[in-house]
Amino acid sequence: MQEHRFSLTVFVFIAVINVVFGELQTAEKNLQFEAAFQGRCGIDSPCQQLCYELHDGMFECDCKVGFSLHEDGYTCTRNDSATDKIKEFEQDIGLTFVDSNDIDSEDSVRFVKISKPTSTTDKAHICSLQCGEGVCVFDNHGKSTCRCPFGKTGSDCQITNQIRYPRFNGLSWLAFPPLRGAYKHAQISLEFRPESWDGILFLAGERDDLVGDFMAILLHNGFLEFRFDCGSGIGVVKSDETVILNQWNTLSVYRHRWDAWIQLNRGKRIAGRSKGLFSRITFREPVFIGGPGNTSGLVERLPTDRGFVGCIRLLQTNDHRYDFGEAPAGDTISAKEIEECSTDKCTRSPCQHGGKCVTSNKTSLCLCPLGYTGDLCGTKLDLQVPAFNGSSYLRHPALGDTALSWLDLDITFKTQSPNGLILYEGYQKYGTADFISVYLINGYLEFAFDLGTGTAILRSPHIISLNEWHKVLISRTGRLATMFVDNQSHVQVLSPGAFTQLSLPLSMFIGGTPDFDEVSSNVKMRNSFRGCIQKIVVNDKPLRIVQGALSGANIGNCPHPCVAKPCGTEAQCIPVFDKYKCVCNKHCNSTDSSQVSFDGTSFVHYTNREIQKRITDGHLEIDLRFRTTALSGLILWTGRTDRSADYLALGLQDGRIEVAFDLGSGETVLKYNASGSSINDGRWHKIKFTRHERLSVIVIDNGTKMFTISNGKLNQLNTNTGLYFGGTEDVEKSTGKRYKKGFIGCVSDFVLNTDYQVKLSWSTNTKNVCIS
Repeated sequence: MQEHRFSLTVFVFIAVINVVFGELQTAEKNLQFEAAFQGRCGIDSPCQQLCYELHDGMFECDCKVGFSLHEDGYTCTRNDSATDKIKEFEQDIGLTFVDSNDIDSEDSVRFVKISKPTSTTDKAHICSLQCGEGVCVFDNHGKSTCRCPFGKTGSDCQITNQIRYPRFNGLSWLAFPPLRGAYKHAQISLEFRPESWDGILFLAGERDDLVGDFMAILLHNGFLEFRFDCGSGIGVVKSDETVILNQWNTLSVYRHRWDAWIQLNRGKRIAGRSKGLFSRITFREPVFIGGPGNTSGLVERLPTDRGFVGCIRLLQTNDHRYDFGEAPAGDTISAKEIEECSTDKCTRSPCQHGGKCVTSNKTSLCLCPLGYTGDLCGTKLDLQVPAFNGSSYLRHPALGDTALSWLDLDITFKTQSPNGLILYEGYQKYGTADFISVYLINGYLEFAFDLGTGTAILRSPHIISLNEWHKVLISRTGRLATMFVDNQSHVQVLSPGAFTQLSLPLSMFIGGTPDFDEVSSNVKMRNSFRGCIQKIVVNDKPLRIVQGALSGANIGNCPHPCVAKPCGTEAQCIPVFDKYKCVCNKHCNSTDSSQVSFDGTSFVHYTNREIQKRITDGHLEIDLRFRTTALSGLILWTGRTDRSADYLALGLQDGRIEVAFDLGSGETVLKYNASGSSINDGRWHKIKFTRHERLSVIVIDNGTKMFTISNGKLNQLNTNTGLYFGGTEDVEKSTGKRYKKGFIGCVSDFVLNTDYQVKLSWSTNTKNVCIS
């Protein structure tokens, strides 16, 4: 009888599987149907449920979870009851059906045997703590401890730990059910408050070893990255600015098939694209937030395997906003080491490192001293580009009598508000007297000054745009002042009265002041600055904005590549708007010449007319000194924008110098193969290359001369790209894969045609170059 029952069960089991697979295949055909329409989404679109705009002036319709797109391309029909049938059957036979929401996958149905928890009675001794809803376990030292479930805390798991905004400690994570309805299109909104530069924020994929399809949002060296793989290659979209530590950051991610873009802190959108032909992503694994969960294989697929440190207060994918509470009321199905985020601890804990706790509008915050940030001023900052939050300021030594007759100011800034004090210095704390002030008011930039006989004001002709870098030049000689803002027309003013000198004995304040009552009443702005101040030059002398300050408060780091220290420990990162240059430390210095250091990705691009003339002349001499330990790398290159014929490349191959050039009659290569000519020994060497029409000569350190004569009759080098020094934007592409990277090492005494000393200050494009 039991055998007959078993046979009947198997027969029913197989029958249901056949029914289910048949219904799922029918659903699959419906789901895979796609249609695109010309136009844009809106009230006039035919889409019944969802509408997605494509990048080519088209849009397509889609359906919510539980519905399938009809063959007309715009209406939706409710899915069949295949899933309900499976659930009824699995309860009878003790099997669980697992459904993938990706209809591209061949392995769209699988059955998993339900198993009971294993017994732990084989322990040498029993963990005897009373842990309430938690579990008693042994730690690494064999000591009993309680592992509390999500939402409980304390030594015995008796304290309710309501999680509204989770905080992650680097080992924490939250797990949500697998993504549904996101196989082709996903819009993700995220608000997070990072406390470190690296960590996984979001991870969802097909397998727990990260092989196959996946989507990931992570921090790496302070930059935000969105990585996704549709099954045929990873696409990477990376922010061009760093996140802001210990402050709330916003992120928007958009992915449609192969294409994606991200937008960090409402900045500009950065776009990218995945590789290969596949455009859909299978999601079977849980969505992990704040860490990798049980996912392995991270090192092979992601640049970091660290967990996120900080808080998350918003996660939304497509039309679903996640509730961080425990299921079934919330969305969390599993968690590890989660605690509630609290950004207002000042009322319960004292500010650290001399910070001052202040209360305003029933909220409290710590005013942190210079070099510290965080809720309680507990995070030490290596300040690169100072950011001001509206309660910040920096105090600098007074200008004194250095600005008596003339004053030049060069300021680079980016503002988040149309109002705010950028710079102020006066003669006395109260009353009317000499002062200078630069501030924003109602979106306009103003420079106000008083020589003791009345205030004069310069105003920019146009409103200053928010969240963009601006450069202002102010010059005052006697009573006359002139101001240039970006490319706007200049303005000038003559101060009233007969006085012509300016005396400033008090401290200079940048970004704000601790007491606006001490600011002259003739300054119309009474709010502190909100934004970033990148550079201030006073009378041709760069001001060390952070390092030179006597004191300050609430100074953070502006989102900028310099924050991630791209120049390493051997050089100082100097911001240049959204880019930077590296200034060498002593290792590359010389007492008699200017030197530069390259890291293999850096270069200088010259378009100077005099340089171009010498490069393309019938006679060319290149003299320079260098040192390196690298085997290969491009030192110098010039060519044509259409990549036809004429070019000249000088570089290292296998530790030896070579020159390759083409005058239009074919390539000529001249290698320096003299005895002992391997020059990647870290010592200084001198190279001299001479080309006189078709004849070329090269010599290293006054050694043996090597020469060659190019083929053909052409003798002119006709290039139009200027001169690249140290590398190019794409070395492999520029050199036809002759070189894979730029030069690594130091160079000095770069001279063309014996009389022309090339200087870095003449370059039009500098990237990652270390200048001494």
